[in-house]
Amino acid sequence: MEETIDIAAENKEIVRRYRRLYRQIRPYFQQGDAKLIRKAFNTALNAHKDVRRKSGEPYIFHPIAVAQIVVEEINLGPTAVAAALLHDVVEDTDTNIQEIESSFGENVARLVDGVTKLPKSEKDFSSNTSQQAENFRKMLLAMSDDVRIIMIKLADRLHNMRTLESMSRKQQLKIASETMYIYAPIAHRLGLYKIKSELEDLYLKYTHESVYREIAYKLRRTRVQRDKFIKEFITPIEKALGEHGFVASIFGRPKSIYSIYNKMRKQNIPFEEIYDLFAIRIVLESESYREKSDCWRVYSLVTDFYRPNTDRLRDWISTPRSNGYESLHTTVMGNDGKWVEVQIRTRRMDEIAEKGYAAHWKYKEQNFSQKPGRKPFQSHEAGLDAWLKMVRELRETNEKNGMDALEFINEFRSNFFNEEVFVFTPKGDLKTLPLGATTLDFAFDIHSEVGYQCLGAKINQKLVPINYTLHNGDQVEIITSKKQKPNADWLKFVITTKARTKINDYLKNEVKVFAQKGKDILIKKLKKYDIELDNDLIHHLRIYFQNKNVNNIYVNIAKNIISLHQIVTFKTWFKNKDKEREKEKKPQKTDENAPIPTPKPVDTLVVGDTINLLYELAPCCNPIPGDDIFGFTTIKNGIRIHRTDCPNATSMLSKYGHRVVKAIWKSQETTSFLVDLKVVGTDRIGLVRDLTRVISSNLKINIASLNFNTHEGIFEGLIGLYVHDVSHLENLRKKMAKIEGIVSIEREDK
Repeated sequence: MEETIDIAAENKEIVRRYRRLYRQIRPYFQQGDAKLIRKAFNTALNAHKDVRRKSGEPYIFHPIAVAQIVVEEINLGPTAVAAALLHDVVEDTDTNIQEIESSFGENVARLVDGVTKLPKSEKDFSSNTSQQAENFRKMLLAMSDDVRIIMIKLADRLHNMRTLESMSRKQQLKIASETMYIYAPIAHRLGLYKIKSELEDLYLKYTHESVYREIAYKLRRTRVQRDKFIKEFITPIEKALGEHGFVASIFGRPKSIYSIYNKMRKQNIPFEEIYDLFAIRIVLESESYREKSDCWRVYSLVTDFYRPNTDRLRDWISTPRSNGYESLHTTVMGNDGKWVEVQIRTRRMDEIAEKGYAAHWKYKEQNFSQKPGRKPFQSHEAGLDAWLKMVRELRETNEKNGMDALEFINEFRSNFFNEEVFVFTPKGDLKTLPLGATTLDFAFDIHSEVGYQCLGAKINQKLVPINYTLHNGDQVEIITSKKQKPNADWLKFVITTKARTKINDYLKNEVKVFAQKGKDILIKKLKKYDIELDNDLIHHLRIYFQNKNVNNIYVNIAKNIISLHQIVTFKTWFKNKDKEREKEKKPQKTDENAPIPTPKPVDTLVVGDTINLLYELAPCCNPIPGDDIFGFTTIKNGIRIHRTDCPNATSMLSKYGHRVVKAIWKSQETTSFLVDLKVVGTDRIGLVRDLTRVISSNLKINIASLNFNTHEGIFEGLIGLYVHDVSHLENLRKKMAKIEGIVSIEREDK
């Protein structure tokens, strides 16, 4: 029997949520803003009337929640809140963007259009691209004109992730992977650390639920012990701060579940061996012009009680990150012999660290500066503007070269989600480049002509080549020569979009000029022999000179790599190839036309809604029964089954979510699956014998391969085994772990 919906109660709840939002945004109102918000709410309410979310709740709850995040957690103003209320109206109803502009003005319409997905009918999303990628590109390009677009989209994504439990498993994997691939890194880049951490935790919750719940449980279980340690640690610091006249808040902040998981995975250690589960944060009330000196004075007080690790000092006050993050980090030794991270910052720095770009503008409007008459070393505005400038440059490259959406997303991620390196011009101006940037990247960042003529550089007064990798604090003086010209090898030495684009542009133009010159030489030479340059001749040019690209042949003629004598030889060969030419014209079967072998069905899985669909297990992650899995439709190999923690899963699900197919295991004990186990331990006589005895004799498991080696007393082995499922594998690992000398046993991906 269907549950009865209490419409009156729902309407009352809608009004309550709207009033809460209205109270939150009211302090930011200027003339006309109250009317704008009311009108946006009423428009959204009417547009989404009678529409419900997958959870069953009224759809209007979602835009109200997104608007609440925009004002409460990101600190944006009434225009952005109005756009947040309207953000799904164009996408999900018959209302168009022109109607939004007519009713709400150009600013609101631009924000709504920026977060609206492309209609499916607008583009044929073939196998060469995907609607997901096209939507990402549209949003990111719009962001370069108004950064509030991506902030509204982050609020939208955060609420969707918070309410993901009502979606199907396929949708959960798709949305969570998109979030990790695009949105969490953007939140980090904009300084929205709180949102970034929550997105990462929710990603883990829906892709590796058992791991998420285990870490969350262990954090709760150790909370009392952790709180006791924090209280004992901060007591002497609180007393010293009071004695020196500081007003400060001190608290311990646990690391996010995802960051703990990431550390466990990267360092290959269990939860119990992670000692920095939290950081101590000291937030000072400080006058603007004393911020830097106050933070360093507090650092001095902390190190009076606890010994610092000088290698772990991070000064992001003197050199803020490009997203505006400012803080002084140190790692000190606690009284129990464990390392503890201490973060020292002011109230302003803490708010910018939590709310990023929008908080920066709050303080900018208050005419906040480091000291009267002195500019900050690097403001958030400067860092963000530099980042958006790079996005605009990528947009220009996209428009000029006709990148497809997937190329654009890959280029965006490679350039804008990396850590930065801070370097200086000879005049002391700061330049921020992606980590790994070279002298050549720096030269092109200055100006394209400087890049084209770059011979090398002086780094801190020492000569270095164009492929020198820059380090923080380097002072760079580019050395140029008018005789210098780019070549294809330069593409190996650059990582920035700007440098790569400018080099490619130069090389393409050079090829174009030489190709035309070479073509003219060839036509003139062949004309003497009454031979016309047509498609048939071009085909034979490619065969004779073993080069698929005819432009390369023209260039080689222009550069005299192909001599006039070789052209004469080709002419003779061509005139004697009548029969061969006829043969060449006939269609030939190639490997590309060969039938693709059909993967053999395996009946241990239900793929989609049937057990009869053909599939194969992906060799990149080698899933076995019990693994959390999904199916993925490939172009040539049918359906492949991947683990959700496959190294390629996040990228595939983010770009091609429409190809995901539901896949679940059937309970079956008779089928075996090959897995590789990496075994590490201390070497001793008889260790291999004990291992093989446990595997083969005790557990009756077939061994497919063995590979062992030792170095300086450390034993490493790779063992290929046939197991039934995850529980079978886990039982084996537990037995092997009891063998004397075994330190770790890890499942190895191919």
